[in-house]
Amino acid sequence: MKKIVALFSGEGTNLANLIEKIHLKHGMIVCAITNNPQAGGIAKARAAHIPVEILDHRDFQSREAYDATLVELISEYNPDLVVLCGFMRILTPVFTSQVRSINLHPSLLPAFKGTNAIKRSFESEEKVCGVSVHWVTDELDGGEIILQKSFTKNSLDTLEEFSAKIRAIEHEILPLSVIKILGDH
Repeated sequence: MKKIVALFSGEGTNLANLIEKIHLKHGMIVCAITNNPQAGGIAKARAAHIPVEILDHRDFQSREAYDATLVELISEYNPDLVVLCGFMRILTPVFTSQVRSINLHPSLLPAFKGTNAIKRSFESEEKVCGVSVHWVTDELDGGEIILQKSFTKNSLDTLEEFSAKIRAIEHEILPLSVIKILGDH
């Protein structure tokens, strides 16, 4: 069975979704790693009996030092794929040159790269918005697109309603991307 390492920083809703749709069906999440000791996703991973590693970025002098330790930690699990599901770190070439990984981004890339993409997308003049899954490279949110799904913005939606649509699409296309990649090699 193909092995996956998941990286997350927050509540772990996308991690929980991967556990539900992928874990022990299309692959095995062999470890969940977070940079946030308070992340809600820790309990979700542990509830599914998935090992959790907490690697707090505040314990490191630089992004490169953090990434080097992260790469070492990931390599101990020898995954076929690393999935960034809400991992809120800008990764350096120390990571991107050594780890085969995909990222979930809440916009139709190349639009709204970086942070606060949902809010920026919501406030924009764009009529069509959506979600992207892409390969991680040393260019922030710049890797080759694996899957994208869009929807037409409703001008009456609140930010909360818009965000809920984004989350629903994330929960649909991240597992599909993982299945596609693991089936491809």
